[in-house]
Amino acid sequence: MRLARHLPVTTLAAAIALAGHAQAQTEITVATVNNNDMVIMQSLTDAFEEAHPDITLDWVVLEENVLRQRMTTDIATGGGQFDVMTIGAYEAPIWAEREWLEPLDDLPDEYAVDDLLTSVRDGLSLEGTPYALPFYAESSMMYYRKDLFEEAGIEMSEQPTWSEVRDWAEQLHGSQEGVAGICLRGKPGWGENMAFVTTLVNTYGGRWFDEEWNPELTSEPWMNAIEFYVDLLGNYGPPGASSNGFNENLALFSRGNCAMWVDATSAAGTLNDGGESSVADNLGFAPAPVAKTPKGSHWLWTWALAIPASSEHKDAAKQFITWATSQEYIELVGETHGWTNVPPGTRASTYANEQYTQAAPFADFVLSAIQDADPTDSTLEPNPYTGVQIVNIPEFQAIGTQVGQSIAAALTGDTTVEQALTSAQRATERTMQRAGYND
Repeated sequence: MRLARHLPVTTLAAAIALAGHAQAQTEITVATVNNNDMVIMQSLTDAFEEAHPDITLDWVVLEENVLRQRMTTDIATGGGQFDVMTIGAYEAPIWAEREWLEPLDDLPDEYAVDDLLTSVRDGLSLEGTPYALPFYAESSMMYYRKDLFEEAGIEMSEQPTWSEVRDWAEQLHGSQEGVAGICLRGKPGWGENMAFVTTLVNTYGGRWFDEEWNPELTSEPWMNAIEFYVDLLGNYGPPGASSNGFNENLALFSRGNCAMWVDATSAAGTLNDGGESSVADNLGFAPAPVAKTPKGSHWLWTWALAIPASSEHKDAAKQFITWATSQEYIELVGETHGWTNVPPGTRASTYANEQYTQAAPFADFVLSAIQDADPTDSTLEPNPYTGVQIVNIPEFQAIGTQVGQSIAAALTGDTTVEQALTSAQRATERTMQRAGYND
């Protein structure tokens, strides 16, 4: 009543309307990784909120290993801190089976679910029901500086081998001040160094487990692959390589500090953007190198958005994730941030869009790499698991991180490769036995 005595009727009505609007707003908390595509997504907050005035976004943006740890703890305990989680093809089916995620089987027609690439959609589903929507998908490939290759008289092979890569790294290391022969992931983590290392082991003919779920980390292929990795990165990598993950190496390569880099295809857009990359005019790309076999030499991964069952704002969260993974969103990024920066690898329509394919010379190359990666047939010898750079069992998150720490210790010289793999083998055997795989 006091408000009514001091305000004109029109002002009072506006105040009441504003108060009602504020009360109707729902804030959702989005947990995501600090990769470039997600940073762009966060920068478009205003576009989403203007189109959805009853929803506001609160962002939690974290480094990959920290993000995974916090999300896993929260969802396993039903903590409810997050309404949207950025997860991948590893977590989606495992967490869905435990009923930790909200099913997404009633998507609106305008979402065009059939436009999603089949392999990507299937990797985020359980028994045909999707439990996460793909934000971007990737395989792995090799990037290189064409100017350095030309100066050294090196011609890139149509399908490079790791033996060739070592020779090139030796020639190019230090060819200009501050240039390392090669950059590779060294930061420990199942989704950091082990994503790369597993593809290296695959192409050397190795596998994580035999068909009876016995670990094979001390096998000849593992020993050969890790000896090669430690020697290559130790001699021709940048200083502090054991601390470098995807983002650190992306920064190094984009500044011109790496002659070569083998990593995610999702980096291609940033590296090809002259505003983001000093090597855009000299960017070359090639398939991920092979050793004994091409099987499993390049990975398949999807960063996706999911709604935890513990969220109290599922409807609002669903509106956000359908927007952020839609054709409309991809067009918005193309128009506001440039077509090379649109999230790749999720929709057929992206690769049918001339604006994208003309701006991104790597588009067809990346799409082929994604489609060619086969999680059901990723190793030379048969294995009991699904996954190229991962093993799709709940225990792998802990196993992969522990093994990654052992290999990082070998990279820094704190232990030998043989000691690192022997320790990793014993730890993995104990984990698998406790989980009942080897009874």
